Amino acid sequence: MHELILLRHAEAIPVQTGDADRARPLSERGQQEAEAAGRWLLAHGKQPDRALCSPAQRTRQTAELALGELAHAVPLQLTEGIYDATPGELLALLDQHGDAGTLVLVGHNPGVERLVALLVEGRSDDYRGMPPGGLAVLHLDGTLEPGSARLDAFWSP
Repeated sequence: MHELILLRHAEAIPVQTGDADRARPLSERGQQEAEAAGRWLLAHGKQPDRALCSPAQRTRQTAELALGELAHAVPLQLTEGIYDATPGELLALLDQHGDAGTLVLVGHNPGVERLVALLVEGRSDDYRGMPPGGLAVLHLDGTLEPGSARLDAFWSP
C-alpha cells in the first residue's frame, strides 16, 4: 500500500433513548459532509482500489456517499473489526490489505484519529482530533508501522 485515506464518519443524528449506537444514520448535514469528502477526493485525484468500512449505519452511509462522488466504483468491504477498534487493531487489519495501492478506511473516533497519530508520529496518545467527515491522506513507504507514514493532506468539511 502506498496511500492510505482515513475517513471519519460524517455527522450522525444523536442517540435516542433505546436506540442502538450502530443504527444511527447520518444527519442531513452529515450527508452533505460525506458528499463533500468525496468531491474533495475526486478534485485531488484520489481513486482508492478498495474501501474498508465499519458496519455501523453512519459509516456505511458516509462511505457510500463519499465513494459515490468518485469517477470509478470502489469495492466496499464491511469489516466488523473497525467498529470500536484501537489503533493497534486497525493497524493489524490494514496489514492484511498491503496489496492495495490506495486504500480508504471509513471508521470512528477515537480509533481513526489515534491511528493517524500512530502512523505519522509513532505514538497514539499524541492525537489532535478529527472532526466528523474529516479525512487524512497518508503516504506510506515500505512497511506499515508506527511513525512510517507522511501526512500528505488533512481535510475537514
